[in-house]
Amino acid sequence: MEEVKMNTLKETDPLLEEIAAYAVHEEVTSEEALQTAQYVLMDSLGCGFLALRYPECTKHLGPIVPGTIVPDGSRVPGTSYELDPVHAAFNISCMIRWLDYNDTWLAAEWGHPSDNLGGILAIADYISRRRLAAGEAPLHMKDVLVNMVKAHEIQGVLALENSLNREGLDHVLYVKVATAAVVTAMLGGTKEEVTDAVSQAWVDNSSLRTYRHAPNTGSRKSWAAGDATSRGVRLALMTRKGEMGYPTALSAPGWGFQDVLFSGKKLTLARPLGSYVMENILFKIAYPAEFHAQTAAEAAVQLHTEVKDRLSDIARITITTHESAIRIIDKKGPLHNPADRDHCLQYITAVGLIYGTLNADHYEDDTARNPDIDRLRGLMTTVECEEYSRDYLDPDKRSIANAVQVFFTDGSCTEQVAIEYPLGHRRRRDEGIPLLLNKFQDNLKTRFPFRQVNRIMNRCEDYDQLVDTSVPQFMELFRI
Repeated sequence: MEEVKMNTLKETDPLLEEIAAYAVHEEVTSEEALQTAQYVLMDSLGCGFLALRYPECTKHLGPIVPGTIVPDGSRVPGTSYELDPVHAAFNISCMIRWLDYNDTWLAAEWGHPSDNLGGILAIADYISRRRLAAGEAPLHMKDVLVNMVKAHEIQGVLALENSLNREGLDHVLYVKVATAAVVTAMLGGTKEEVTDAVSQAWVDNSSLRTYRHAPNTGSRKSWAAGDATSRGVRLALMTRKGEMGYPTALSAPGWGFQDVLFSGKKLTLARPLGSYVMENILFKIAYPAEFHAQTAAEAAVQLHTEVKDRLSDIARITITTHESAIRIIDKKGPLHNPADRDHCLQYITAVGLIYGTLNADHYEDDTARNPDIDRLRGLMTTVECEEYSRDYLDPDKRSIANAVQVFFTDGSCTEQVAIEYPLGHRRRRDEGIPLLLNKFQDNLKTRFPFRQVNRIMNRCEDYDQLVDTSVPQFMELFRI
C-alpha cells in the first residue's frame, strides 16, 4: 500500500522569521550607517537624474496608462509624475539603476542595494500623503534612512554566502525580498505579516541572468531592479490586505526554493543582521562601470598620458584581475549595445587608456565606432591573481583589485599600475565623499535650475536638517 504523505504544517523557515524580526524590531543605532545612508540617498537620486537624459530610460517612465494621475500618489523625483506606489517604485529604481552608476555590494552574490530605494521612497511618500490627508503626521527622512540601512543589510547579508549567479539566477531576487520586508514593516505590518510577504517574494523566485551575459546582454539589466522593488511593494500591499504566506517557501521538500532553484543547498545568513552592509557599501564615484572593472578603469586612466600618443605602437595589454571579474565581465567578440559595453572589462580599460576618462556617453554608438577600442581589446589578456581573488572575499578587506600594464612593439612597457581598493571603498571614504558630493551636484545640474540645485544641496548635505525633513517636503524639492 502506498504511503500517504501527511498534509501537516511545518515550522516556519527560520531565515524568513529572522529577516522579519529584523525588519520590524531592529533599532538602527549606528551613526556611521545612517550618515552613509545619507550619501547613498543623494548618490542614488543623482544617478537617476543623470539617467533622465537618456530616452532609452525615459521611455519606461510615467504611468502605464498615459495621463493617469493618482490622488495623493507617490511622486517620481525629477519628473511631474504622481503614480500608484507600485509603479512609482518601478520608475524611481529604473532611473537609479539605468546607467550602472549607483552603489554596489560584492560577495558570493553581487548587487546594488540602493535598488531598494525606489520601493522605500515611493511607499514613504504614499504613507505620508495619506496621513496628511487624514490630519496625521507624515514620515520623516530619518525613517527613510533607517529603512535604507535595513534593506541594504537584508540584501547584502543574503549575498555574502548565497550565490544566485552560480545557479543562473539574477541578484534582483534579493532586492524583491529586502523591499518586501522593509515596506511591509513600514506599512505597519507585524512580524508575522512581514514573514508572509517575504515568503511570497521567495515563491515568486528570480529572473534568469540571461540579459546580463553574452550573447544576450541587453537593457533589461537596467530595469530589472525597478521590476523587483516594485514587485516587493506589490506583495507588501497584498499581505497587508490579508493575503496568506507560505511558511516553508524555502525548505519544502521538492517544492521549496532550495530544492527547485538552489541545487538543494540551504540558504543561510552569514552574520547577524545589523548595519554591516551600509557601513561597507561601495560607491561608484569616478566611473559608471560594472564594479568589478572600477579599479581597471582607474588604472587605465592613470596610464593614459603615457600611452595616448603611442596607441599604434601597443603590442599587448595585460589585465591582472580576480576570479569574479573574469567570470562576469571578461568579454571578447562584438559588443552590440551600451548594456553590452558597460559589462566588458576590456572595453572599459580601452576607453580609459584612449580617452583618459570614462562617462556614460562612452558606451554609446558614437564612441564605440572608434576603431582603436576594438583593436586594443584584441590585444588584451586577462590573468587571474589568486591573492586578488582571496582578498575579494575576505570580509575584512572586500578588495576589488585590478592591475593594467601596456607593452609596446619596441620592447618597452609601462609600469604595472595596480589598484586594490576603488575610490568608492570604505577604506577611501575621506578621499571619496567630497567627490561623491561633487558628483551629486553635477547630476542635479543636468535636471534642475541653479537655485533649485542649491536648495537641494543645502538640505541634503546637512544631516540634522535632512533627518528632520518630512518625506513630502523632501519629495517637493525635486518637483519639475
